Amino acid sequence: MKKVLGMGNALVDVLVSISDDRLLEKFELPKGSMQLVDRERSQSIINALGHLDYEIASGGSAANTINGLANLGISCGYIGKIRDDKFGKIFSDDMTGNGIEADLMYGKQDTGIATTLISEDSQRTFATYLGAAVELSPEDLKEGFFKGYDYFHIEGYLVQNHELILSAVKLAKKNGLKISIDMASYNVVEAHLDFLKTLVEDYVDIVFANEEESKSFAGKDPEEALIEISKMCEIAVVKVGAKGSLVKTPGEQVFVDAIEARLVDTTGAGDLYASGFLFGLSCGQSLEKCAQLGSLLGGHVIEVIGPKMNDDRWAKIKTGVREILS
Repeated sequence: MKKVLGMGNALVDVLVSISDDRLLEKFELPKGSMQLVDRERSQSIINALGHLDYEIASGGSAANTINGLANLGISCGYIGKIRDDKFGKIFSDDMTGNGIEADLMYGKQDTGIATTLISEDSQRTFATYLGAAVELSPEDLKEGFFKGYDYFHIEGYLVQNHELILSAVKLAKKNGLKISIDMASYNVVEAHLDFLKTLVEDYVDIVFANEEESKSFAGKDPEEALIEISKMCEIAVVKVGAKGSLVKTPGEQVFVDAIEARLVDTTGAGDLYASGFLFGLSCGQSLEKCAQLGSLLGGHVIEVIGPKMNDDRWAKIKTGVREILS
């Protein structure tokens, strides 16, 4: 099997279910977006939500994808930056516990926190304090980090640091890795559109985008956006929520339905879809089976709060994987 390396913002998720979307207006958070906040604003939001129940889980888009792959038995690595604090230990322990070879460096700021507000319709809105994660720099990257891997998966949330991403993808290409990117939030795509397009055309092999992200990137509806993106890379994937996903290469296009699932929280849905899809690629499966594996993992994670699933849930997923691959 192939080996997968990830790089992203090493964050810990604070997941809060809200019953009134007016809270989003109070915090000036557009519903469904990812907004960067400073340490003080992050803490004030958490304090204001203190009367509500919340859960804590290690997160960050690429880290979620890598954790999903590790749970499927893929050898994985991860590059990120934390601080030697309580949340940093949560993140580091989670990586170690899943057998991931994590190159985690220490920054000066606190470990990053993604406060995730989950509306009653299961839509997620993020107030993200990047903290130490934003201190990850080109100087931190070593060529040895990339040796021995076959795929390099990055999250679009990193595009704010153009030099970091460019340094990383150049090292990945130098060492023969295929590069995949998850587009991240639609507003991040809009803010860095020109850079993202150049990045995809010059370096990226596999693009994952949801309906809103693909529209922000290509200015078109899903099917037309898929065609537009596929002209820039080897494999384009556009996820259309409960309808399923569209996948296109220069010579093939497939559509795969989503699995039936009870929607609780969409946190991690796209990240775990990428886990399933990359797992399929690492096993040499067809595009259709890769997309089916993506739908399987994405469908299971939306039935739980947060991006992490327990052993019983993973046992069901692995049964589903065997059925798809049989």
